[in-house]
Amino acid sequence: MRAQDVSVPQLAAEVAECVRAGGTVIFPTETVYGIGCDPDNESAVEAIYRSKGRSANKPLALHVSGISQAQPYVAGLNAMAMRCIEHFWPGPVAIIVRRRPGRYERSACGLETISLRCPSHPVCRSLLEAAGPLAATSANASGAPAFTGSEEALGSLPDATLAVLAGPTPVGRESTIVDCTGDTPVILRVGAVSPEQIARVLGTTAAPAHVPDER
Repeated sequence: MRAQDVSVPQLAAEVAECVRAGGTVIFPTETVYGIGCDPDNESAVEAIYRSKGRSANKPLALHVSGISQAQPYVAGLNAMAMRCIEHFWPGPVAIIVRRRPGRYERSACGLETISLRCPSHPVCRSLLEAAGPLAATSANASGAPAFTGSEEALGSLPDATLAVLAGPTPVGRESTIVDCTGDTPVILRVGAVSPEQIARVLGTTAAPAHVPDER
C-alpha cells in the first residue's frame, strides 16, 4: 500500500493501524528513508530483516519522538547521553545507551545496548507520535545505498506493508552514531553531524571506531 497526497493526521492514523497490525512502514526522516515496525513485535522485526536481506546480528535503531518514548527501553541515560539529547535531538544523531533487560531483545540482537534516534522530519515526528516508537533502519536492500527520494524508497523494498512518501529528505545523509556507554564518546558512524560538532558539545574528542556499515 502506498500513502501520499493525504493529510498528515490521516497518514499518521494509517501508520498507527499498520504498526498495530504487525506491518512494516517505509517513512521519511530528515536524513534518508527508513523502514520500521512495532519494536515489540518479533514477527514484524523479522519481516524487516527478510525484506532487506539484513544480517541477523545487525541491530535496528529505536526511532522515538522524544525521551518519554525511549525510557521504557533504556536502563538509564548518563550525562553524556543527556548532553547529546539536549543539543542534537530532534536531529540526525543516534546515541548508543544501555538497554533495559527484557525489552527490545530481538531488535537489539541480544546486545546489552540500544541505538536511539529522534528524527526531526515533521512527517516522521507525527507518525511516531501516533504509532509509538519504531524499530527501524534505512529502507534499502542491505549493503545498497540509502535512499533520499520518494520514488526510490517506494521501489526499494516492495513487500513493505505501507509507504509514506514526503518528497526528498532535506539532509540527504545518514545520521551520526555516537556510543555513549563508556567514559568517553565513540563515533560509530560519521554522518550529518561532524565529529567536531560532537566534540564541542561533549567537551571531549570523540574517538572514531571502525565498524561495519549498518545499512
